[in-house]
Amino acid sequence: MTRDLRVLAAAGSLLLALSAANAAFAQKHGGILRLGHFDSPASMSMLEESTQAVNRPMSGVFNNLVMFDQHVPQNSLRSIVPDLATGWAWNEEGTELTFPLRHGVKWHDGKPFTAADIKCTIDLLMGKAKDKLRINPRQSWYVNVAEVTTNGDYEATFHLKRPQPSFLALLATGWSPIYPCHISPRDMRSHPIGTGPFKFVEFQPNEHITVTRNPDYWKKDRPYLDGIEYTIIKDVSTRLLSFLSGKDDVYFGVTIPQLKDVKSQAPDAICDVVPTNVARNLIVNRDKPPFDNAGLRRAMSLSLDRKAFIEILTEGQGDIGGIMMPPPSGLWGMPPELLTTLPGYDPDVEKSRTEARNLMEKLGYGPDKRLAVTVSTRNLAPYRDPAVILIDQLKHIYIDGVLDPVDTTQWYPRLMRKDYTVGVNITETAVDDPDPAFYENYVCGAMRNYTGYCNAEVDKMVDAQSAESDVEKRKHMVWAIEKKIAEDDARPILFYNRAAVCWHPRVKGLTLMVNSIYNGNRFEDLWLDN
Repeated sequence: MTRDLRVLAAAGSLLLALSAANAAFAQKHGGILRLGHFDSPASMSMLEESTQAVNRPMSGVFNNLVMFDQHVPQNSLRSIVPDLATGWAWNEEGTELTFPLRHGVKWHDGKPFTAADIKCTIDLLMGKAKDKLRINPRQSWYVNVAEVTTNGDYEATFHLKRPQPSFLALLATGWSPIYPCHISPRDMRSHPIGTGPFKFVEFQPNEHITVTRNPDYWKKDRPYLDGIEYTIIKDVSTRLLSFLSGKDDVYFGVTIPQLKDVKSQAPDAICDVVPTNVARNLIVNRDKPPFDNAGLRRAMSLSLDRKAFIEILTEGQGDIGGIMMPPPSGLWGMPPELLTTLPGYDPDVEKSRTEARNLMEKLGYGPDKRLAVTVSTRNLAPYRDPAVILIDQLKHIYIDGVLDPVDTTQWYPRLMRKDYTVGVNITETAVDDPDPAFYENYVCGAMRNYTGYCNAEVDKMVDAQSAESDVEKRKHMVWAIEKKIAEDDARPILFYNRAAVCWHPRVKGLTLMVNSIYNGNRFEDLWLDN
């Protein structure tokens, strides 16, 4: 079934109240949740990695200061709730954010959690700590933080350089866990220590990831599960068979074509098709000739048939959008009438490709002089499949591509080194807000600005929208930034995927997020009705 957001928005409060009342009589402790996991990450370090391959299994190992309510499908500032903090307060100027902290919380090794751990974590992310992260993909999130101060063991204050109304949302994402001061970043890669409902047990690369119930969790009746076992199964067909056989309880990332198999072979399974805020995009290394030519990059943007990607890969169940997730699931997406004015978004694809061929011919290319290029992507089906379609579409403008599949452990390091020419990547936005989208991927010098795009004018526009508290005014500022970035052909968005999650009826308490894949993986409220 496909979730209707308008119905959810209208009935959400009532449904949550009813479900909470009913669940109180039904929840059971015990059992191991088993999942087929799509990939093997490079490490277990949440602060250093950029993939759901580590976020999903490690989210339950940690707590944040604040988090998105795990039972509200659409993440927003209104759905943020306390976690390690008991609340929060802004000063009148909007430049100081203070968190009173919970007492009696312990790290998994028994040491007490204090405000010092908040400061240590943010100093680590800002690059100010003595120890350094090997990779720091979200350092740009914290450019507006001047410092974090503590007041005793149970209060921490963030001091901002200027107002940033959505800063709280950054702290609520699944990518904002609090790390312990007393464990080095090196050790957190192999054996992470958190305060969360589950303790890390083991990671065997390409085999499994295992976590177990934390008996000392500060929420005394959580988690319900005894543990979770993630069996790493990279092949989507094999992962489907594992679910259909009953070996796995939940299958995240069911493709739209696979839904037919689930419905016919496991008719009792519950499936939900949801937007994911996961955009496939074209990345071009603008420092590598001949792709340092703006005309060539524009021709590539004009070659794209976004509707074809959606029809081929998702049987029409996808969305065309810009940097921000399209509405209604996305809160900040550009309206369709503006979107179609951007370069390459004209519904008349052949008209755009004619313009693209003219640009290529001015550069000396044509039917008898074609441009050969290697198209790199992560060696997983959700990456490879759109890359194959891209290669086919580029042929229309005299570009012949060859696929270069790259293992996950090397993919992100290669992107950060800009060790590629042309590629297809997936931008999995941590939270549906312009700040992480722009600061992480488009401002000058950001680690995940994989194309090397840099426009000082855009950076100023990004800072201005970040400081704006009026939501409607900020939306128009965001759309102006999107227009400029699209005109610069910085990182053309191919399409937004929709995917399904299927689970057997014995799994209870699972809520799927509709505008981020990263913020609903705590799993402390899941239980098994065996």
